[in-house]
Amino acid sequence: MSTSARARSGHTQPDETDTPEAVTGPARFTERLYLAWWGWPLPLIGAALLAAEIHMGYPGVRAWLPYVILLPLAVVLLLGFGKLKITVTGGRDPELWAGDAHLPLRYVGAVDVVGSGDRRKALGPELDPAAFVVNRGWIPTLVRVEVTDPEDPTPYWVLSTRHPERLATLLREGRPADVTDPDPAAPEPADPADDDRGPQDR
Repeated sequence: MSTSARARSGHTQPDETDTPEAVTGPARFTERLYLAWWGWPLPLIGAALLAAEIHMGYPGVRAWLPYVILLPLAVVLLLGFGKLKITVTGGRDPELWAGDAHLPLRYVGAVDVVGSGDRRKALGPELDPAAFVVNRGWIPTLVRVEVTDPEDPTPYWVLSTRHPERLATLLREGRPADVTDPDPAAPEPADPADDDRGPQDR
């Protein structure tokens, strides 16, 4: 049974040994969603300016305390933004992990790669409110993973990743063999309501 909804809502607290490697074996794919380099300068400059403002009001040794406290604190916070990892494990029952949430690959359905051009639509008008989303704004590409577990109310996962094709390939290899992805070029099925309309309605 997948645990995406429970892990997301915090109903269970993971044990210290409840990691992808400890549960199902060595990882086949691991990606830490670290903050891009261009996201660092502005927070660090802001912390330095705030420290300088405090500095001007306190002479002597205390003048340096804001720099000692605020700059390391800014670094810790920025590193925390990239703490979450996306992992695909191996073994007899491989799983997809996103932080503490994990989904056995036997419950993976269709897998879609969402490029930067479709990202806004996938996270906006097309997004199901019940979906499990791990979005990092500094990463332009996503992978959308259908959840087929009948006991999991989560319809699909949407994950930021810098390596969408590689992640999608591993998920497709690990899911049940009879599952296929929909053809994006196939026409959408006709609305049955259209057949009920008379000539005057057309």
